[in-house]
Parts: sequence; C-alpha cells; structure tokens
Amino acid sequence: MKTLLLAAAFVALALSPAPAAKMECTSANMAKLVTGMGGEDTPGKIAARKSMASANSDMSKGNMRGACKHYMSAEKAMAMK
Repeated sequence: MKTLLLAAAFVALALSPAPAAKMECTSANMAKLVTGMGGEDTPGKIAARKSMASANSDMSKGNMRGACKHYMSAEKAMAMK
C-alpha cells in the first residue's frame, strides 16, 4: 500500500504542468518577476506592479498566504500579452 501511494505521488509530480513550478512563492521567483517588470509599460506590467505592491504589503504584515496569492496574480498578469 505504501509503495502504491509513493508511486502515485511520483506520477502526479511527473504529470504536473511545467508552469506550476515557475509560480512557486519564493523570494527568488519574486525577485525575477520584479526584474522582468522593467521596460515599456503594458497593461499586464501595470497590473503585475499593483499585485506585487499588494504582495509586499502582505509580506510586511506577516501574511505570506496573501502575499503568495498576489504574487501568483502578478505572474498571470505578466503572462498576458
């Protein structure tokens, strides 16, 4: 039973989409996103900046769950064309 559960977990990880790994809520990923916000202003970048401002505010309050939620929103906004 244990082996079956372990195998199912590995299969689930192997089949998960690659962009999900990109959206991990880490300080390194947040820094990369902020670095990518430079240059010409687009609607996506403006929305991402607003989301990152909210994420920074939540982090300063100790609300990492809210900060990660705003970070993911910023990621999605940056993906918009």
